[in-house]
Amino acid sequence: MQHEALRVIREEHATLAAMLQSLMQMVRRGPQADGKDDAELYFDVLRAMLFYIDEFPEKHHHPKESDLLFPRVARVAPHTMATIDQLERDHMRGEPRVRELMHLLMAWELLGDTRKQAFIDEVTRYVEFYLDHMRLEESVILPEAERCLTDEDWHALNAAFATNQDPLNGRIPRDPQFDRLFTRIVMRAPAPVGLGQP
Repeated sequence: MQHEALRVIREEHATLAAMLQSLMQMVRRGPQADGKDDAELYFDVLRAMLFYIDEFPEKHHHPKESDLLFPRVARVAPHTMATIDQLERDHMRGEPRVRELMHLLMAWELLGDTRKQAFIDEVTRYVEFYLDHMRLEESVILPEAERCLTDEDWHALNAAFATNQDPLNGRIPRDPQFDRLFTRIVMRAPAPVGLGQP
């Protein structure tokens, strides 16, 4: 039986992984494409992508995992505690790391190429960190949840995760406040997230 909470978590992970792939494509491409300078647009899209990561996964996805999913799994599968501790440390570090990326991006944009490599190095580490984090959740925590949680647990989790309104996922109607963010990212970012140039 597929539980709604697991479907939402996996969909949100897939959306975030696609966002991270597109972010790295943009970083590799740089602000100059086809010989023309599109730096303003380039930095605008990167800022929007980092804002999305800060605004949705950090504020909506992670808290529900930390507050609702992880404690239930820890209760019925105590052998997962070391993994849960690692995931919780990741969650605690995630938001400050995104804020640091925003700062490094602005330094590159406003102070020039002497700040470029610091952003590239940190965003590369961050993307690897985040992809590893999601893999750990999907390979350890979600299978244990499927195996061990009760119908009562699933009722609570399904109800909580069903309310997530990821602005980049068309599963449920998007909150209108995210329309500008959605449009900016999808129209300008490269695939797999958007329609812009790779």
